[in-house]
Amino acid sequence: MEYTTLGKTGTNVSRLCLGCDAFGSSDPWKLDPDDAHEIIDRAIELGINFFDTANVYSSGESEQILGDAIEEYDRDELVIGTKVGETMDETDPNGSGLSRKAIETEIAGSLDRLGIDTVDLYQIHRWDYQTPIEETLRTMSDLVRRGRVRYLGASSMWAYQFGDIIHACDRLGMDPFVSMQNHYTLPYREEEREMIPLCENEGVGLIPWSPLGRGYLTRPDTDETTTNRERTDEYIDEHVSTYRQAGGKAINERVEELASDYGVSMAQIALAWHLHKEPVDAPILGTTSVRHLEDAVEAIDIDLTSSEISYLEEPYRPVNVFRHE
Repeated sequence: MEYTTLGKTGTNVSRLCLGCDAFGSSDPWKLDPDDAHEIIDRAIELGINFFDTANVYSSGESEQILGDAIEEYDRDELVIGTKVGETMDETDPNGSGLSRKAIETEIAGSLDRLGIDTVDLYQIHRWDYQTPIEETLRTMSDLVRRGRVRYLGASSMWAYQFGDIIHACDRLGMDPFVSMQNHYTLPYREEEREMIPLCENEGVGLIPWSPLGRGYLTRPDTDETTTNRERTDEYIDEHVSTYRQAGGKAINERVEELASDYGVSMAQIALAWHLHKEPVDAPILGTTSVRHLEDAVEAIDIDLTSSEISYLEEPYRPVNVFRHE
């Protein structure tokens, strides 16, 4: 395993982050605690020390499963990230969003489920159009000063919104945001226009979600195999449709071609591309298979040439930005 610092912090994280959205019972494709623990244990054996979850993943079950799994390990050797902002309780008027009340309620729940005293990385899941950003930032910064959170981050949003966060933190003397968890993958590179240059300029680390395009880059575009997730994930069709509009079919074919040349899987080539992108600290890998996890770690050793990277990127075409709300 290789390690890098998270943004401009001094905290070292593994070059792959294990995403925990697949842990819980909210969908048929998700894993029960025993199977999830097996993946978490193997990830730690392989040197992965960075884990990402959210309060809404399986309505808190993901955090609970992760917390139970890491109980036997040295907590100080792991970097745990979770998120806040999405709806946890539809019957509660304050069960979502980024108000002071919502954030303070949700951090208490997350810490309890994770079984820890401090979250290493606490992230805004999405922009809250109802709450003044100053209220959110003051609350998040208070959590840092009270020792409940170490670092702050954000997830998919418009670059101007993240710019507002960065400059408001500076203006108000609040703790800075150190990471951006955005949608960035070979067949969806709209983030290269504004968000990634902003993050590079500000020293913010990228931890992209869905680096394999919700599985689109793991097998040929012509493969008609249907997974449990594809049968139940409401976002799959939207993703695949957008990828194909962006030149995804040609990109998919080139990933397959290079995978054949290297004697590796398509997923390994797609992850290797991420690991060659300078702003990316750690792509977030979601998996329900130990074998796929082990393959992903081996991608760290693949050394793509600059011409191969250009070859993979060349078919890309602009598409509308999506999944910011």
